[in-house]
Amino acid sequence: MIPLIIAGVIVLIIVIWAAASYNGFIQLRNKTEEAYSAIDVSLKKRYDLIPNYVETVKGYAKHEKETLQNVISARNSAMESSGPEERMANENALTGALRSLFAVAENYPDLKANQNFIKLQDQLDRLEEEIAGSRRYYNGVVNQYNTKAEMFPGNIIAGIFKFRRKPLFEVDSEAERKNVKIDFS
Repeated sequence: MIPLIIAGVIVLIIVIWAAASYNGFIQLRNKTEEAYSAIDVSLKKRYDLIPNYVETVKGYAKHEKETLQNVISARNSAMESSGPEERMANENALTGALRSLFAVAENYPDLKANQNFIKLQDQLDRLEEEIAGSRRYYNGVVNQYNTKAEMFPGNIIAGIFKFRRKPLFEVDSEAERKNVKIDFS
């Protein structure tokens, strides 16, 4: 009788642990999706602001057509991304294109003095900070999720219920890590 009670207690402990672990994964998965959604909202604001910014710069920097086209092309690619991994890669490309555009704008004193441009620049700067903060939060939550999914005994529950590793939002290439170099020679 006592061995049966001990076995029942052990089974009950395992069931409680499995349920708590499963619920923990669900909570982290939902936090990850919420964090990604916060990034998405900020990115949508940036997508809406970029055409105005490009048009303002275009009026002053007519011979910078290639840089302006790269920004618009990168924006369109990012907007049309189908999944998180593709979106992250396209967002990194857009960030690089925007850095090039910022560098171009620095070379036009009249543009830097334009009130419309200053307002758009401030909005874009705030959005970039918001996006960076959202990415940090997302990466923190994804790190918790991935750690739980890979460490014993959580990896058992992760394997049973197919909780898969989620990608971090990070810089992918060496080109994106380098400073933008603008040459007008």
